[in-house]
Amino acid sequence: MTGTDTATALERATLDKAARENFPVAPFFLPRAWRTDLMAVYGFARLVDDIGDGDLAPGGADARVLGVPPERADDRLAVLDAFEADLRRVFDGTPHHPLLRRLTPTVRRRGLTPEPFLGLIAANRQDQLVTRYETYDDLRAYCELSANPVGRLVLAVTGTATPERIRRSDAVCTGLQIVEHLQDVAEDLGRDRIYLPAQDMKRFHVQESDLAAPSAGASVRALVAFEARRAHDLLNEGAPLVGSVHGRLKLLLAGFVAGGKAAVRAIAAADHDVLPGPPKPGKLQLLREAGTTLRGEG
Repeated sequence: MTGTDTATALERATLDKAARENFPVAPFFLPRAWRTDLMAVYGFARLVDDIGDGDLAPGGADARVLGVPPERADDRLAVLDAFEADLRRVFDGTPHHPLLRRLTPTVRRRGLTPEPFLGLIAANRQDQLVTRYETYDDLRAYCELSANPVGRLVLAVTGTATPERIRRSDAVCTGLQIVEHLQDVAEDLGRDRIYLPAQDMKRFHVQESDLAAPSAGASVRALVAFEARRAHDLLNEGAPLVGSVHGRLKLLLAGFVAGGKAAVRAIAAADHDVLPGPPKPGKLQLLREAGTTLRGEG
């Protein structure tokens, strides 16, 4: 396989995951320039998560491109360090990884700064070092790194960032992150991570061993319902963001909010039993939620 073929394969392996997200990444109705730049940002965000989760394509090609020695290709912190170094090269136009080369013109065109990208890298470093969260505030602080930068980047790419929109966007992104954590309780436990706050687990009399069961008992379901309400409240808090913009951006942001709310409804429809696998909303439910969001209803 040539260097060009390898680069293309690395890009496709990451970008093809966009279809599996709870929210639209770069839908067809957006202007082509926005779609191009949003997919470049998505490629970065997806790849850094794959590094942190150990979900890179087999063979170590990403690590090689980043200059990580073969004997350290499975060291996630080493790969994250190399990825951060390559990110910094984006801002002088000399990155090595194909997804960061794709990001470079977006950064220039939109005047993006390193901070949101560094936040996403920091979140994945934290995942290697912190596997439990004591309080809801601790979890919210993690979401400040792991989720909120994505919304801020969307606003920056579309040229619509204001302090109030950023505040609303942060609420939506944190809500989306919490919903994803609820969908992935079993998968995260398999990685020795628990994103359900320990204080809440104690309140609902849930032990870690309860999360390893094939199906959730009453206590786990009550805990999941409690956290899902929190996520839904955050999505409602952020929903006025949709009404603050116009045109096709309004449709995109409505899709983000609707994706989160539809996922909350799917969790409720499963009677809050998330342990057999992530409850996912159907397309009809997503469309209904999008319509409700665009009308400014709850």
